[in-house]
Amino acid sequence: MTLNLDPNIPDPDGFYQELLGAHEGLSKEDSDAFNARLILTLANHIGDRDVLRAALWAAK
Repeated sequence: MTLNLDPNIPDPDGFYQELLGAHEGLSKEDSDAFNARLILTLANHIGDRDVLRAALWAAK
């Protein structure tokens, strides 16, 4: 499996609003912790180390 870098989220603006809403009212520390939990949750869902490694390089 290769990393999909093409737009792939239905209603990306709606998702972005949900993401912003999830951070609403959080301190910087709590927001950072939320981001870390979200990343680890999604990484666990993906599970494929090659895809995760490619995502790390793409984000770099």
